[in-house]
Amino acid sequence: MPGLRIELAVAVARTLPWGVVGAAGAAGLLIAALSRTTGEAGDWLALPLLRAAILAFAMGLVFLLDDPARHTTSTVPTPRPVRTVLRVALVAPAVAAWWTVALLLVPSDIRPPVAALTLEAGAAFVLAVAGAVAVVRFSDLTRPGPPVAAGLLTTALLALLFWPGRWALFVPVEDDRWAAAHDRWAVLLAGAVVAGVVWATEPVRRWSLRRAGPR
Repeated sequence: MPGLRIELAVAVARTLPWGVVGAAGAAGLLIAALSRTTGEAGDWLALPLLRAAILAFAMGLVFLLDDPARHTTSTVPTPRPVRTVLRVALVAPAVAAWWTVALLLVPSDIRPPVAALTLEAGAAFVLAVAGAVAVVRFSDLTRPGPPVAAGLLTTALLALLFWPGRWALFVPVEDDRWAAAHDRWAVLLAGAVVAGVVWATEPVRRWSLRRAGPR
């Protein structure tokens, strides 16, 4: 049995979009590294640059469940939830390593609070994957990445520009709403985890927009 598990892990690893995730990760690290070139402006640019880096990497993670062979692999003995969990587990160490490097690229004297930013990053990454899980669960798309990426970017921009101030998510460190904002990030993270787990299950019944024909 362990041999079968290893073979399954290897097979799934080969189908992961490492190129897209790697490109998004590289872009995010370049953004984070800009905090070293901003001089005196780095004090207030470090936080938005790290947030932009998080969004850039999350835009790559939305492609995690892209699988052109989805409709042929749906008949294999391994359930879809197991394949989904395996994809997430295989990429999780790379995500943790990426976040560590992104933080270290920001000089320690201007680095925002690590725990709070890690919460934001975790919520963004889980939301990205949960969005892909939802598209797979409720549609027949083999590449959920593009629509989820568009939705994630639109949501982030709306939250940044038009979200009510009393419920703000993106606040500066010195803002009195900092602690409350991260309480909301924690709720988002928990909700994304729950939604992702629920949506990852096999549907009891395949919903269709077609009306059933006469019997």
